[in-house]
Amino acid sequence: MQTTIKILALTNNLILITQIEEVGADIGEPDCKLVKPFVVTKDKTLEPFLSGYTKQDTFMMSSEKILTLVDPTPTLLEKYEDLIKE
Repeated sequence: MQTTIKILALTNNLILITQIEEVGADIGEPDCKLVKPFVVTKDKTLEPFLSGYTKQDTFMMSSEKILTLVDPTPTLLEKYEDLIKE
């Protein structure tokens, strides 16, 4: 399964940039694996998802929580890639 970097618009109005993999799951179970997700703020800065709550950098999420997936702009992609290689 190939991991791709996408922008996710969530049903709770959060915007994430993350590596995402679709995984097999039973109905009702989380079926998307988010690896190193960051919240994209209104001023386009990136903050680790759930920072201050966990040190985890891999999360499972149900695809029904995702409104849409899009490709990030080159600038945002570069910022994200710089952060995750540290």
